[in-house]
Amino acid sequence: MSAHPVCSVTDIPPGTAHRVEVEGLPIAVVNTEGQWFAVSDICSHADVSLAEGEVDGCTLECWLHGSRFDLRTGQPSGPPATTPVPTYPVHVEGDAVFVTVA
Repeated sequence: MSAHPVCSVTDIPPGTAHRVEVEGLPIAVVNTEGQWFAVSDICSHADVSLAEGEVDGCTLECWLHGSRFDLRTGQPSGPPATTPVPTYPVHVEGDAVFVTVA
């Protein structure tokens, strides 16, 4: 596993998500409540970008049907999604944001 630099901390304002690609994987990087998270950018229910959705604390809501995912675990918190999305480790060095994929 290796960490990949994906953006600068200034690229993603607090309370927002941004789509990046790491080793061909679409990933939503989220800056919220002083923490950084990374989850698959593909909703497990409707195959659309989660980075286009709304961030609410540690939850990311899909813009299409309202599925909500816990950014810490990837677990959906209610229908229509029933399958979790993968999560990825994130760390910040200086002003660079890194995501680790297996």
